Amino acid sequence: MAEKTVPTIQKESEPTVKREITRNTERYVSPLVDIFETANGLTVVVDLPGVEKDGLDIKVEDGILTIEGRMKTAGRNNSILSEFAPVNFFRQFELSEVVEIDKIAATLTNGVLTLDLPKPEAQKPRQITVKVG
Repeated sequence: MAEKTVPTIQKESEPTVKREITRNTERYVSPLVDIFETANGLTVVVDLPGVEKDGLDIKVEDGILTIEGRMKTAGRNNSILSEFAPVNFFRQFELSEVVEIDKIAATLTNGVLTLDLPKPEAQKPRQITVKVG
């Protein structure tokens, strides 16, 4: 799985390349991510402090996994001192492995998102028995 980045602006003489989603003008931060492989597929662990379920948008489109999280800003307008600025999170990954999109599971616990990306049955490793003839 490779991280997807926004390509640089192309010159007119270069062929047109399909671009990924462009971010809004809001401030975004790339969240810290751990990715590891299990026997059943891939597991992605993402740190999204301050993000709740209703502020989270996860999708897979054209082989690109997009994770977008928005922090709640309600109740922060009357601050006496504000050294912490709420930020939004945005990260995209290009899926190099075949993943069963319909079976992706997501869990958000205390600002930590865990995504389970299962492999199809045909992609899972299997033991082949050897017969002596």
